[in-house]
Amino acid sequence: MVRVGIVGATGYSGVELIRLLSGHPEVHIHRLYSSSSEGTELAAGFPHLQSFPLPALESIDAEKMAEANDVIFLATPAGVSTKLSPALTGAGARVIDLSGDFRLRSGDAYRQWYRKEPAEPKHLAQAVYGLHEWRQEEVAAAKLVANPGCYPTATLLALLPLGLSGWVQPNSWIVDAKSGVSGAGRGASLGVHYSEVNENFAAYKVGQHQHTPEIEQELAAQIGAEMLVQFTPHLVPMTRGIFVTAYAQLNQDVKLDQIQALYEETYAGKPFVRVRQPGSYPRTKEVYGSNYCDIAVHLDERTGRVILLSVIDNVVKGAAGQAIQNMNTMLGMPETMGLLNRPVFP
Repeated sequence: MVRVGIVGATGYSGVELIRLLSGHPEVHIHRLYSSSSEGTELAAGFPHLQSFPLPALESIDAEKMAEANDVIFLATPAGVSTKLSPALTGAGARVIDLSGDFRLRSGDAYRQWYRKEPAEPKHLAQAVYGLHEWRQEEVAAAKLVANPGCYPTATLLALLPLGLSGWVQPNSWIVDAKSGVSGAGRGASLGVHYSEVNENFAAYKVGQHQHTPEIEQELAAQIGAEMLVQFTPHLVPMTRGIFVTAYAQLNQDVKLDQIQALYEETYAGKPFVRVRQPGSYPRTKEVYGSNYCDIAVHLDERTGRVILLSVIDNVVKGAAGQAIQNMNTMLGMPETMGLLNRPVFP
C-alpha cells in the first residue's frame, strides 16, 4: 500500500482528498498534518468523518514527513509549499502541491501576482505542471507536481484544442468564469459571509486574478507563442462548481462539425473529459462530486466566434481529484483508480 500524507487536512481540499483516498484500493492515509490542530482527531471538526479510521493530526516537520510517507499532498495556502517542497523532495518523497507556489515558471510573475517570495529557480524548474490530460508523460516522471488551479483546469481543457488548431485569432480569448464559494477556502471573511453571498452575484479581482498568468503560461507552452487572455472570475451563491464560458474569434472559414470533431478526437481516450454533443450544454450539477470535465462547443456564424462551455467540480477536478489522478500516474497506476465516482444528482 502507498503511504500518503496530507498537509492542510482541515481545509476543503484536504478533506476532499480524505474522502476520495478512503476509497482508493492502493492507498493508506498514513499521516494527517495541520499547523493549527496538532493532536486532535479530524472527526472533532468534521463529524461526517467519524466512522473513518484516520490518524490524529500532527504538526508539520519536513524531515519526519518525508520518512513517514511515500506521497505527500500539500493542500496549503500560498507560500507554505515554497518552503516545504524542496525539503520533502530532497528527502525522496513525491510531492503534489495543490497551492499556487510552483505553477508559475517565473519567480517574478509569482511575486507580482501572489505578492509573496517565490521558490528558488532550481526548485521551480523541477516542478511539472499537472494538467493531466495534456502533461501525462511528464507527470509520470515527476517528483514534484504543481496541481493546476480550479479556474485554469476548466479553462485550459476548453481552450487548448482550439488554440492549437490555428483557427482562431491570437489573443482574442475572452474567458468569463463563475465559481462556487468553496473555491475561496474554509477561512471566514466578509466576502464569503452568507449574508453577502446569498442571492448575490459578483465579479472579483477583475483584471488581476492570479490564475490569469497560469492560463496564459500553459497556453503559450502548448501553442508555442505568447498568449493574452481576458479573464474575469465571478462568485455565485452555490457551494461547488465552476462554469467557464470562453469566446474566440475565428480567422478562417470553419464549420461547427469540424470543431466538434476536433474536440472529440483530442479527448478520445481521456476518461475524465466528456465532450457534449452539439446542442447539449453542460451544467455544474452534472459533474458535482466527480472528477469529470464536461465541454460543449458552439459556433456563432453571425459573429464568427466560437463559444466554449466547460464545467467542473472545483474541489474535485479542480483540486483533490486531479491531484489523485496525478498521483496515480506518478506511481504507475491507472489514472482512474479511486476516482470513478459518478456525479451526485440532483
